[in-house]
Amino acid sequence: MRKKIHKFVQNGMYILLDINSGAVHVIDEMIYDIMDYFDGENDAEVIASLVKKYNEADLKEALGELHELMKLNQLFAPDIGVPPTFKAKGLVKSLCLMTAHDCNMRCKYCFGDTGEYGGERQLMSEEVGKAAVEYIISHSGLRKHCEIDFFGGEPLINMPLVKAVTEYVRKREKETGKVFKLTLTTNGLALNDDNIKWLNDNNISLVLSTDGRRETHDNMRPDCGGQPTYDRVMKNFRRCVDSRNGENYYMRGTYTAENLDFTKDVEAMADAGFDILSMEPVVLKDSPYGLTDDMLPEIFAEYDRLTEFYLKRHREGKGFFFFHFNMDLSNGPCVAKRLAGCGSGHEYYAVAANGDLYPCHQFVGRKKYKLGDVFTDLDEGAEQITSYFRESHVLNKEKCRDCWAKFFCSGGCHANADLFNNDIRIPYETGCAIQKKRLECALAVQAVLALEKIGQKQFTVAASDC
Repeated sequence: MRKKIHKFVQNGMYILLDINSGAVHVIDEMIYDIMDYFDGENDAEVIASLVKKYNEADLKEALGELHELMKLNQLFAPDIGVPPTFKAKGLVKSLCLMTAHDCNMRCKYCFGDTGEYGGERQLMSEEVGKAAVEYIISHSGLRKHCEIDFFGGEPLINMPLVKAVTEYVRKREKETGKVFKLTLTTNGLALNDDNIKWLNDNNISLVLSTDGRRETHDNMRPDCGGQPTYDRVMKNFRRCVDSRNGENYYMRGTYTAENLDFTKDVEAMADAGFDILSMEPVVLKDSPYGLTDDMLPEIFAEYDRLTEFYLKRHREGKGFFFFHFNMDLSNGPCVAKRLAGCGSGHEYYAVAANGDLYPCHQFVGRKKYKLGDVFTDLDEGAEQITSYFRESHVLNKEKCRDCWAKFFCSGGCHANADLFNNDIRIPYETGCAIQKKRLECALAVQAVLALEKIGQKQFTVAASDC
């Protein structure tokens, strides 16, 4: 039964997670100790083991509370089965268009070889872009809401294509009844008044890539001539975000082995006036910038510092949205999402500049994962790959089955698993360790904010049955 729970101490709080239900309990030290022994049916053993440390009457009262939680399926909840939807062929809900296999920056940690993706520099044509739109329309079935992300490289260097595809999408929306959410990821170097206005007028959500402090950013993100870009980029980002009233964007940073003190980078972004933020660990193999297991204690300590900084800003009335700390514990994702995550390889594809289909943008250029193209559909045998992706949920990953974090991380990133282990069902373990620490911090943040709101010392947040 103890495989069904996870307990930990974070920010001075004792926290108990019921893995299957997702219920989070802020508890006291006595219950924390009880959970080393309690299996739902052994009250006498628990009391005998702890009676020298705690009063017997208090132990009995606490055990009674735990039994009540069990009745509510908020403790030792039943295992989650695989929904029947996984037996059906997946519907495509999202495409990532690699609008430019080229970039106006030369980021040192770029997983896409500064835009080349293991091939040659090229721009997506209008023919490919429109074919991609038709592909998602014809493969999304009755699904009404679809998504397209303009990615690269740097998509703004192929702005005519972005405009043409957007115009075509809006036309096809009217004709098909589909509703598309469009997103563009940019390093900001090519943002100007004209394209900012166009992006706003066409309701394009933005992901803004920067790495925080000036020294971090300029070290990692020079332009093609090796010159620093921080001042130019931040000026453009500020103008862009102000023009859309601080909405419909988020700013994404990356930390590497060279800035393990990444709380300072988050702070720099917040101090610059940006309040929808993310800071991601780099994923590199055999690189001086990559993260290794010997760095984990320092990374964990930094997440503790980031947690304190985040809560401090909140208490000062200067709070910001941090992607990995914002969790809706009472109304989380549905079971299918908890099991399978992003849906890469069966619900989500990347379209390379030449029209080739891959499981996601990080697989582009990995030849064994080329699935087909937007003109002729999947290649012969590709359905075996897409089925393997669809069936590669957490309950089919040996190392994930007994992991407490499985329903939060959904088994981790397939591309990272393939990069390090040549198998999407064998998780990238350094990433797993970072993810679990980050989740503990996120759960603690939500607990602190809830406790401060209701003015109590203990509480339970029960997940929905979605």
